[in-house]
Amino acid sequence: MNCKNCKSFGPSPIPEEGKFVQVKEIKDVSGFSHGCGHCAPHQGTCKLTLNVKNGIIKEALIETIGCSAMTHSAAMAGEILTGKTLLEALNTDLVCDAINVAMQKIFLQLVYGRSQSAFSENGLEVGSAIEDLGKHRASNFGTVYGSENGPRYLNLAEGYITQLALNENKEVIGYEYVDVNALIEHLTNNSANNESINDLLLKFKKGYGRFNEGIDFIDPRKK
Repeated sequence: MNCKNCKSFGPSPIPEEGKFVQVKEIKDVSGFSHGCGHCAPHQGTCKLTLNVKNGIIKEALIETIGCSAMTHSAAMAGEILTGKTLLEALNTDLVCDAINVAMQKIFLQLVYGRSQSAFSENGLEVGSAIEDLGKHRASNFGTVYGSENGPRYLNLAEGYITQLALNENKEVIGYEYVDVNALIEHLTNNSANNESINDLLLKFKKGYGRFNEGIDFIDPRKK
């Protein structure tokens, strides 16, 4: 077939902030998305959230779980990512493998039009990433340990687990937790208040599931 006179229609348009765009240069990329990565020895992971406008990173949220070096690398990434082009950020050594891999993954999300804001007109405002964290500006994370004796819920999205409620079959049917973020907020805003530690804990303890129906209650860190 002679393609001498074939017409090129350019790259396929991708959805970006409520419109379809033919991406030919980095400045053509806009979107709000997430990427997750792990380090080479698989000892930790990172969730990276970027808000990109016309190829420039306007907002970055770095959430990590794993080694202490990763958390310090995240602090550095939070300082240097904003203001860079998406391509500059992709080619910047973010020190931690997990953060670098997360950067690669989010790059693919954005350049293929698979962003959270793909069909949102004008995209999401700067500040949307921090709003994702909720009222207390804290990441959701969970720590659950299981053995042949059963599961132990230690931390879940609601907070720090203090007791598990068991039924007659020794099955977990609910738990009591301390809303740590709300507690810290209260202490910060009421530093002159002379409440005892026990009173504070009672104020911010809540039950989840069928906690009040428990036949037995255990401390998951001791039993």
